[in-house]
Amino acid sequence: MKTILVTGGTGFIGTHTVVALQEKGYKAIIADNLSNSNIDSLDRIEKITGIRPDFMKVDLSNEKECNLLFDTYENIDGVINFAAFKAVGESCEKPIEYYKNNMGILLNVLANMKRKDIKYIVHSSSCTVYGEPDSLPIKESTPTKFAVSPYGNTKQMAEDILHFTTNTTGIKAIALRYFNPIGAHESALIGELPNGTPNNLMPFITQTAIGLRKALTVFGDDYDTPDGTCIRDYIHVVDLAEAHVISMDRFFANKNKANLEFFNIGTGNGFSVLDVIKSFERSTGVKLNYTIGPRREGDVIKIWADTSFAEKELGWKAQKTLDEMTLSAWNWQKAL
Repeated sequence: MKTILVTGGTGFIGTHTVVALQEKGYKAIIADNLSNSNIDSLDRIEKITGIRPDFMKVDLSNEKECNLLFDTYENIDGVINFAAFKAVGESCEKPIEYYKNNMGILLNVLANMKRKDIKYIVHSSSCTVYGEPDSLPIKESTPTKFAVSPYGNTKQMAEDILHFTTNTTGIKAIALRYFNPIGAHESALIGELPNGTPNNLMPFITQTAIGLRKALTVFGDDYDTPDGTCIRDYIHVVDLAEAHVISMDRFFANKNKANLEFFNIGTGNGFSVLDVIKSFERSTGVKLNYTIGPRREGDVIKIWADTSFAEKELGWKAQKTLDEMTLSAWNWQKAL
């Protein structure tokens, strides 16, 4: 049984990935500071899998705390790194905090991987590394452009750090450039539950539909898209979690073809904000109260993936439809 450290493992994508890891026979250790998640995630993971993952509350941007984590757990075979601040709009308001946190975490983790001779890391990257694309769909070979937000820039910088680190240390990395994860586990025991006001579309939709918020604001309807709203490649979080497990499998099977590999993780389909709202209303039968507001700083207009390389190399392909994504998110919200 291989042991995987999952940083940010009590968060939205982290919990689903821990479930997928445990169901595949891996042992999971979660490290999280609980700044945007809840400790009861451990109970929920245990209910789904029958296994309670090890957990340490730790601020990984603090070098001493990060060192203590790696000294406490001596048997780590690989790392999946989710820990980061992740809100585009907030990053435009607090750039220093984003750089300090996101780069500090990655550097501390990599330093400890080198110190403890841990060879493998799957890193949570993002389609934001591509900036505002000149052509669609986006391939892994599409040149990255200057990021439109500090958040996106931290993802670009992380890939640069991984590039130079994997060239010199013996560490091997896979950066998953994923698009917009939504949805929830079919059990409705885990899903997206941000602390405070949501920064992502789906939890704002479900919280509005359940009555926690008066209305959803759609940020702009005057973009150069068919209905004027921004277009994204939305992917079910369960499909996304599976991509992380397959990436870790790839390391242990010695199938990686470079010290650092990149894969686009999406569905290959672009859906607008209004498409997601219509899907939610269609799949749940619930009408949503929404208004049109001004554009939000840092938002890319339209982006979706070419997933053929991930399908060929990883043997991974998204399975779930948009209606399945929105319905599962609603079932999670109702269960709360």
